[in-house]
Amino acid sequence: MRKLARREVCNIFEVINTMAKRCEVCGKGPQFGNNVSHANNRTPRRFDPNLQSIRVQLPQGGARRMKVCTTCIKAGKVQKAA
Repeated sequence: MRKLARREVCNIFEVINTMAKRCEVCGKGPQFGNNVSHANNRTPRRFDPNLQSIRVQLPQGGARRMKVCTTCIKAGKVQKAA
């Protein structure tokens, strides 16, 4: 088996991890940047939002499980179901 380059490993991980990293309330998604070492070497990385899977009380009644970022939970944009 041949050795994979770092970029190829990242692409394989993104294909395997098919779960959407996006808040269903505000639409916040991943942002991209670089890891910067002490020697100022830069390698790509991504900053994922802090998503939590919670049961949300819907306005028309009933509850549904949604992926919501902690910012929306703290701001009271969603009502947790009992």
